Amino acid sequence: MSAWLGTRSFWASPAYAGVVANLRPEPASIPDEPGVYRFRDEHERVIYVGKAKSLRSRLGSYFADPVTLHSRTRSMVEAADSVDWIVVASEVEALQLEYSWIKEFDPRFNVRFRDDKSYPYLAVALGERFPRALVTRGAKRVGTRYFGPYAHAWAIRATLDLLLRVFPVRTCSAGVFDRARRSGRPCLLADIGKCSAPCVGRVSEEEHRDIALELCAFLSGQAKPVQRRLRDAMLAASASEDYERAARLRDDLGALDRALERNTVVFDESVDADIIGIADDELEAAFEVFHVRGGRIRGERGYVVEKVEDARLEDLVGGLLLTLAEDATEIPAEILVPAVPEPTVIALLEQQRGGSIDIRVPRRGPKRALAETVTRNAQQRLDLHKARRTGDLTARSRALAELQEALGLESAPLRIETIDVSHLAGQDVVGSLVVFEDGLVRPGEKRTFALTATDDTAAIDEIVRRRFRPPTDADEEVQRRRAFAYPPQLLVVDGGRPQVDAAARALRDRGMADLPVVGLAKRLEEVWRPGNDQPVILPRSSEGLYLLQRMRDEAHRAAIQYQRRKTRRRARGSALDGIPGLGPARVKALLAHFGSVARLREASAEEIALVPGIGPKTAEAIMTALGSTEDEMLGASSTEGEG
Repeated sequence: MSAWLGTRSFWASPAYAGVVANLRPEPASIPDEPGVYRFRDEHERVIYVGKAKSLRSRLGSYFADPVTLHSRTRSMVEAADSVDWIVVASEVEALQLEYSWIKEFDPRFNVRFRDDKSYPYLAVALGERFPRALVTRGAKRVGTRYFGPYAHAWAIRATLDLLLRVFPVRTCSAGVFDRARRSGRPCLLADIGKCSAPCVGRVSEEEHRDIALELCAFLSGQAKPVQRRLRDAMLAASASEDYERAARLRDDLGALDRALERNTVVFDESVDADIIGIADDELEAAFEVFHVRGGRIRGERGYVVEKVEDARLEDLVGGLLLTLAEDATEIPAEILVPAVPEPTVIALLEQQRGGSIDIRVPRRGPKRALAETVTRNAQQRLDLHKARRTGDLTARSRALAELQEALGLESAPLRIETIDVSHLAGQDVVGSLVVFEDGLVRPGEKRTFALTATDDTAAIDEIVRRRFRPPTDADEEVQRRRAFAYPPQLLVVDGGRPQVDAAARALRDRGMADLPVVGLAKRLEEVWRPGNDQPVILPRSSEGLYLLQRMRDEAHRAAIQYQRRKTRRRARGSALDGIPGLGPARVKALLAHFGSVARLREASAEEIALVPGIGPKTAEAIMTALGSTEDEMLGASSTEGEG
């Protein structure tokens, strides 16, 4: 690796926005070549590692106007104290060094691809003098072949128990093996035919290794040759009237068939591929990987990662592929992905494999169908991960404590209400309000609003005024809305500073200026407070930010569901549709005054004309239209009766 190392300290003041321009490294001091760079904090710890086709261009982008930077990038630069870089010969070499440094330093601002649990593997320790098979987890050892991962340890142990009939390889530990050699007595597995007993010389070292290699071939998907050999041997034994041996071989074939049944057939037996699915949100991403060997799903594994940097889907997929390549004993020739990574990732994988790799997004056919199944599994993994975090009392308590500290609240906000607004191209504006108590949603206290406002700030203002309107009859109102008889400790709105300021004005007008209100801006996940020019930036790993996001998403879901219900009702039509001079506002006023179309139909033209906005002429048109509708309905009924 050709390398040139440079270092430049650029952090000298906590007032980032005012001093970045002066502390930016001189462009001439940074080489315009491929390389890898490291940001360090004041304690010399590496907090971010990145690669670049041009170090000068990439590093210069970090010192742009902070307003233009992504919040995660800005947080990283604010935490940094120095940066250094290394020049390399090519982009592939840069990717290789970047991945190596991420593993070495584990920077907190890089995406971390870690299994969300420890998966069991079936391992064959070929590096030992007498190879042995075992079920294992954790770090992999040199000289051992691994098959899997599998979802459950009990499933792989049952499979191994079946395979030992046909491949009686050693499974005992080194201590048990040495003790058997010294005593000259094999273990029980040898007596029942599930070990070839190399410890007492029933088979030679070479014969035992051949059995282990044959087991590896079978687990790699080469089942047909083994089945063919056993079937030919069974027929030969039967022809020579050695029926006892033929029966044993028949049972061995049955054991292989049962072992194969544990793996689902999805493709032709010539297909070896990895299929990757992803489900993500603003904070986290879940990956699911199916390993297909010999046309069968031989294993699966999953990852849940925090999106601690502004990474594209292609970058996330590329990082996952490099992680899989490091863990795998072999890289398949075909990998199906939700997004194709950059060419340097593909080149590095092909270099490690020693051959070409077909990495693509499936478009049609059974491979597309399986990819969709894998993606659904990834979504379930993400949902399960969120549910576990939600159900964790310690995490919920930490989230409320973090919000209290970050927002400067007097106490932890045990009751939080969240507001969201939804509309269809500026029309049919609706709102929702959801309640969280002790970090958990209260489904029975959800409220929805049909709004007259035409923009987000006016809609927020209307919802807040309606939510906190003073009751006209206290006892009756409290009984009717007992869930909302007391205010929350925190009000959250979906949006940035304009929406927060609108909510704060409405609270002041209602005499509730002391109620804390914040906004969560979706694009950058910034927390805004009224009257503040700068947002609060919560760490990406913050439980408080995770709670705010869940509340925002729950309110958005409630608003969308309400809007869809309204759209379906409107699609079914109304007796007031199409009446001249009667638009949506007047229809709303009529229904608010009379309560239903049935009561409106019973009213006289004079009573209808009393509704604000409805004159005598419009009232007559309504009477005529409703009368015609009723006559048509009666006529239809009469016709049906006569028929």
